[in-house]
Amino acid sequence: MAAAEHEPSQESVEQQLSAHFLQLVAVVERLRSPQGCPWDRVQTPQSLLPYLLEEVYEVMESIGDGNEQGLKEELGDLLLHILLQSRMAQEVGHFTLDDTIRAITEKLIRRHPHVFGTQPVRDAAAVQQHWEAAKQREKGRRSLLDGLPRALPALLHARRVQEKAASVGFDWDDISPVWAKVAEELAELQEAYQTRQAKAVEEEFGDLVFTLVNLGRFLPLDPETALRKAAAKFERRFRGVEDELARRGRRLEDASLEEMDAIWNRFRQQE
Repeated sequence: MAAAEHEPSQESVEQQLSAHFLQLVAVVERLRSPQGCPWDRVQTPQSLLPYLLEEVYEVMESIGDGNEQGLKEELGDLLLHILLQSRMAQEVGHFTLDDTIRAITEKLIRRHPHVFGTQPVRDAAAVQQHWEAAKQREKGRRSLLDGLPRALPALLHARRVQEKAASVGFDWDDISPVWAKVAEELAELQEAYQTRQAKAVEEEFGDLVFTLVNLGRFLPLDPETALRKAAAKFERRFRGVEDELARRGRRLEDASLEEMDAIWNRFRQQE
């Protein structure tokens, strides 16, 4: 009972959050002011894009690694970029941070009538279908597939295309035909390879990867995360091969494939 009495009230938590957020906003405003940081003052929305993208990937890496401390820090860095972009837009009279916050708040309420209204909710699939339909209607888009960012990584773009199509029922009912489709596309790739026609090989390879992304949806897993982990595993084992050869006083260039394979397989068994 005594412990509960010392717990902060919801009101005090909200006040603290508000104070900390406004302090961060004030810091960003100071950085961009004539008395602020020379580097921050000369940045533009375009010049910050590489850093923004880097922060997004660092957030993804922290989540993938289960690094909670890192995620806390990286989310802060990402929030800084959001505030900087909003501040620069305000400086030229495009919109304010308040406009951005109000817009997303109104959109979330509008697109969740099953939460903030009286529309009944059936399941997550129905919610997704309503969201996509509302987005298409509000944006005035002709196709359900319109609006995907052109700069999306290919694996993510493929997954989002499939998810959008699936949201209106254009999808398999279960995973069985997906397995069959993977086998079919692999066979077609092997057949195209026999023809030695580069264009056909590229097309069939693309079809196979696209189908594997679809398989990932049904497993379910994120293809980008899975591929990153596979690449990290390869890198870890290859570095082990390098270190072992160095311990033996040998260079990679002088080692045979059989020798490197033997070391590789030993590391694989250890893992």
